[in-house]
Amino acid sequence: MSLFPKKKPLLATEEQEQVVAAIREAEAGTTGELRVFLESKCGYVDAMDRAREVFETLGMAKTERRNAVLVYMAFDDHQFAIMGDKEIYEKAGGPVFWENAASELKNYLKEGKIGEGLVVCIQILGRALAQHFPYDPAISRNELPDEIVFGK
Repeated sequence: MSLFPKKKPLLATEEQEQVVAAIREAEAGTTGELRVFLESKCGYVDAMDRAREVFETLGMAKTERRNAVLVYMAFDDHQFAIMGDKEIYEKAGGPVFWENAASELKNYLKEGKIGEGLVVCIQILGRALAQHFPYDPAISRNELPDEIVFGK
């Protein structure tokens, strides 16, 4: 018997599988890339600052068409941010699109439906990517891994 309880995962295994499946489905219709990064604590006052750091660390600014999107979440701090690279940020509609996507995710988070909220958010982001960066057989490679990245 352990003296210390095992730390509860940020997302249940089933929810993790649903999020990864949503990423793969969204990316099937686009040359864009989606990543999800989850951690307990943010370490910054503004989650967008941490999202920028993670975006760079994960090499997301190096996609061929500058169309990567990151969904960042710090569970214990109740913070999240959605960050799109230069091209997708502008083509999707600027601040209004991103604020609407964040608002949709926030509604699910308020209800404690984290996994479901991530899936819906990924679907919204995937539709924007597919509209502005449709699938191109000439660029069929997956530039970034689809799995969820877990921080500290």
